[in-house]
Amino acid sequence: MALYWCTEALPLAVTALLPIVLFPFLGILPSNKVCPQYFLDTNFLFLSGLIMASAIEEWNLHRRIALRVLMCVGVQPARLILGMMLTTSFLSMWLSNTASTAMMLPIANAILKSLFGEKDTSKDMSRENEETQAPLQQNKLYTVPTEMQFLASTEDKDLAEEREITSDTLSDLKKEEEYKTNIWKGFLISIPYAASIGGTATLTGTAPNLILLGQLKSYFPECDVVNFGSWFMFAFPLMLIFLLMGWLWISILYGGINLRGWRTKKSNLRVDAEARAREVIKEDYQKLGPTKFAEQAIFFLFCMFAIMLFSRDPKFIPGWASLFAPGFISDAVTGITIVIILFFFPSQKPSLRWWFDFKAPNTETQPLLTWRKAQETVPWNIILLLGGGFAMAKGCEESGLSVWIGGRLHPLEGVPPPVAVILITIVIALFTEFASNTATIIIFLPVLAELAIRLKVNPLYLMIPGTIGCSYAFMLPVSTPPNSIAFSSGHLMVKDMVRTGLLMNLMGVLLLSLAMNTWAKSIFQLGTFPAWANIHAENATSLLPAVENVTLSALNKI
Repeated sequence: MALYWCTEALPLAVTALLPIVLFPFLGILPSNKVCPQYFLDTNFLFLSGLIMASAIEEWNLHRRIALRVLMCVGVQPARLILGMMLTTSFLSMWLSNTASTAMMLPIANAILKSLFGEKDTSKDMSRENEETQAPLQQNKLYTVPTEMQFLASTEDKDLAEEREITSDTLSDLKKEEEYKTNIWKGFLISIPYAASIGGTATLTGTAPNLILLGQLKSYFPECDVVNFGSWFMFAFPLMLIFLLMGWLWISILYGGINLRGWRTKKSNLRVDAEARAREVIKEDYQKLGPTKFAEQAIFFLFCMFAIMLFSRDPKFIPGWASLFAPGFISDAVTGITIVIILFFFPSQKPSLRWWFDFKAPNTETQPLLTWRKAQETVPWNIILLLGGGFAMAKGCEESGLSVWIGGRLHPLEGVPPPVAVILITIVIALFTEFASNTATIIIFLPVLAELAIRLKVNPLYLMIPGTIGCSYAFMLPVSTPPNSIAFSSGHLMVKDMVRTGLLMNLMGVLLLSLAMNTWAKSIFQLGTFPAWANIHAENATSLLPAVENVTLSALNKI
């Protein structure tokens, strides 16, 4: 399954179904134990987040939020990049990272075109393009426009009409073109990075977070430390710090912030371009019209969704779940409760006069979300992918494979735990550059759980950095779908992502190590070896000799 996930020999969701066939035939698990793994309560928590995202997209609430944030931050390049990153990260906390990137890139392109315009290519250039594109189109290959075909200004038209052009003017023009190219790249590269960072802040933000929760319930059933509220308290500050550091790095690297020229006066061209960008943002916002009743209702239910998840069991104070029988209420119950309301809550403001007017027509009211829309927009393959991960984790546990692998990790037993956190995060961050983050975390989590037991440290101390490290894939276009979407615009090169993403990966590893050794210790009680892990360690110790005996007997037969 790991090989198929990394090479995508089969669709990811189809590969996830293999345990249903192979585990019973190979005598690993009976089918009545494999199949329930595909619909654990963790899957329903994720499903509730996906359906809530569909309702938000249905009524364009996400676009209104994005444009409003951009109106507040201003139109200077560094501020716009910050606005883009803040908006994308906030949306990816609730929507999928891919959907957040796909929604924000058209907004970024519209702003960039208003800042720099589109270049009017000369007849020679167009003729040259036709000559180069003709043989390519015969082979069914299509070229992507370069930055220079898009990045332009009115200054080009004026210079074309002048007969004499000084060398100083040419030099200034070249610098201006380089500035525009860099700003364009900075805009486009910041959006997928912000989506990947923002997805780590909530349990429903990205699939690896939920796989961690599901595998914790499988390996350590007594562990109740990780829930929506505790994860948010840990991951949200880390996300904000990383987002700020990433914004500074991208702004400095691509010229949004010029460390040498704080006092230099902006040219009139840049002032005019920023004014045009401001008008474009305002115009797009005005096209949305006044806030609709459906948008207000979605926003209210969205806030209720978040508040109820936070307050269910925040640990530091009793949550509302304490009013019910212990163990009966989970995050999945909370999420599905709000989601069900979406399917009957009216999208138009109801009139109280209808109840007293017996002649009023009995017309059907459109709800906030229809099931047909949910069927079309929810990526159901992700649910199967999560289930396949949980089934694989259960198989590794029942067969003793994870215990066997953990017993072979003797060299790492002498490594101090803080160093182990850094090494694990680096290895996983590099591995996920070439494989999907979901496949990566499914492969590594069982190993990290057994390694933690060998080191006699809290399993969360290694499993949480491994989970978040899967989302820190910034260096290659193939690392994550958001990176691929931004790269497909044609304005980024691989070397742009590598040079930007290398430091982003390094910053992510160091900040994650800092978080795990500071505020995460008090949130997840990482300073002690917990009783729920001790129970699993005793079971693993009793299981290991049995696994070794089976292996030795098989070798003797050979």
